[in-house]
Amino acid sequence: MSEDLSREGVVTVAEAERSRVFASLASAFSADPLMRWFFPEAADFINAATGEFYDAFGGGAVGAATAYRTAGFEGAALWYPPGMGPDEERLVASMATTVRPEIHEDCLGLMEGMEKHHPEEDHWYLAVLGVDHAYQGRGYGAQLMKHALTKIDALGMTAYLESSNPLNMSLYKRHGFEEMGSIQSGSSPAIVPMLREARA
Repeated sequence: MSEDLSREGVVTVAEAERSRVFASLASAFSADPLMRWFFPEAADFINAATGEFYDAFGGGAVGAATAYRTAGFEGAALWYPPGMGPDEERLVASMATTVRPEIHEDCLGLMEGMEKHHPEEDHWYLAVLGVDHAYQGRGYGAQLMKHALTKIDALGMTAYLESSNPLNMSLYKRHGFEEMGSIQSGSSPAIVPMLREARA
């Protein structure tokens, strides 16, 4: 990590910054296997990633003040504290109007699989972590991860995520996450649930 990067730090996302953060995440996930299975057409993907779909999935973290971004909006991480998670009702409603009808059943099956893998004990859930494509490979993802895990470790709590891109697995494993299996439904790409046990 460069000296300049380490000086910039990570800050909590303000409500007024929501759209700017989602724009960075849209760039981050432009080639993500799961997101492009949902939305193979570029225009549909951009609308979903900067609108209702992403907000329903990760936007609640902004309101909870558990969404973090790098100083220059190069990347962001949307975490849910224990007892919180995506707005499933909004998410299903958004899918019904934005996702291709032929994969609706597979989408619901994927959501059911994700639900089954969530830890039963209280845990922090990383809904989304992404770095703008133009800034990938410079350590911003690791910076975001370390920022949140430092807080989570201080609380002595478990962390959980689902990886939708094999390219991100090494980052998660370096920070202590371990694979729990695989989630897949119909024509969907596989996603990997990962758990990081509480640290003293």
